[in-house]
Amino acid sequence: MRMLELRVENKPFLLLVKKWLKARVLNTDGKVLHPVTGTPQGGIISPLLANVYLHYVLDLWFKKVVKPRCRNRAYLIRYADDFVCAFEREDEARWFREALEERLKKFKLALSAEKTRVIAFDRVKNAGETSFDFLGFEFRWGTDRKRKPNLKRRTSRKKLRNSRKNFMQWCRENRHQRLQELFTMLNAKLRGYYNYYGVIGNCRSLNEFYSQVRLTLFSWLNRRSQRRSYRWETFEQLLKRYRVPTPHITQKPRTQLSLRWT
Repeated sequence: MRMLELRVENKPFLLLVKKWLKARVLNTDGKVLHPVTGTPQGGIISPLLANVYLHYVLDLWFKKVVKPRCRNRAYLIRYADDFVCAFEREDEARWFREALEERLKKFKLALSAEKTRVIAFDRVKNAGETSFDFLGFEFRWGTDRKRKPNLKRRTSRKKLRNSRKNFMQWCRENRHQRLQELFTMLNAKLRGYYNYYGVIGNCRSLNEFYSQVRLTLFSWLNRRSQRRSYRWETFEQLLKRYRVPTPHITQKPRTQLSLRWT
C-alpha cells in the first residue's frame, strides 16, 4: 500500500485496493480461504498489484543499485514475475544472484529454485548451456543469412508438448460439436497460437505443431461414429472448406529481436 501511495492520492481507490487484498477466496472444493499476505490468487487485480510490487522491489533496485555497481553492461528484461538478467562479466552475474535473494527476502519473496540459474550464454565460446527458456520460447545463438551471430527463438520444447497435450484434450471434449462450431473454435485457437509464437525464425516449430493438430483432429473426427467418417483426401478438403489457417509468421521484420555485443 505504501508503494501505491507514492503515485496514487485517490483515497477511495486505495480503500478499494485494501478490500481487494483482504477479499476471501472461494476454493474449488467449496471452502473459503482468508488470505493473510500477498494478493488473492486468481484475483482480477492480482497481476497489476504484483507488477507494481516488483517495480519497486526489482526494477528500481536494479537501475539505481545494481547497474551503477557493475563495471560492464547489465540488463534486466522482466514480464510480470518472469525475468532474465544479462551481464557481460561472470563475477557480476554471480554477485547479483546472491544479492537478489537477500533483496527479495526483505519483501517476503523467494526465487524459484527450478527456474533460477546462472549460465554462460556466449555467442563465441558456446561453453556450458547454450540456450534458455523465457516466456514460452527457447533462446539460443545462431547465424543469420550473412553468417553473422544472431539471437534465435523457437517454441520451447516444454510448451510445445503442453500445447499438443492440451489440444488433444480439447478434441476429446469437443468432438461432438457441429462442424461449423468446432472449426470456428479451432480457427480462433490457431490464430491466437500463430499471433504469439509466429516470430521470425520459428517456422519449424509452427509447422510441427500444425502437423500434430491435423493428425489429432483427423483421428478424433473419425471417432465420432462407429464407421470411419473421413479419408485423408476428404479431410484435407474439409480443412479448406472451413479455411483452417496454416502456419505463418506474424512478426514484422522491423520488430525482430536483435541482441549484438560489440
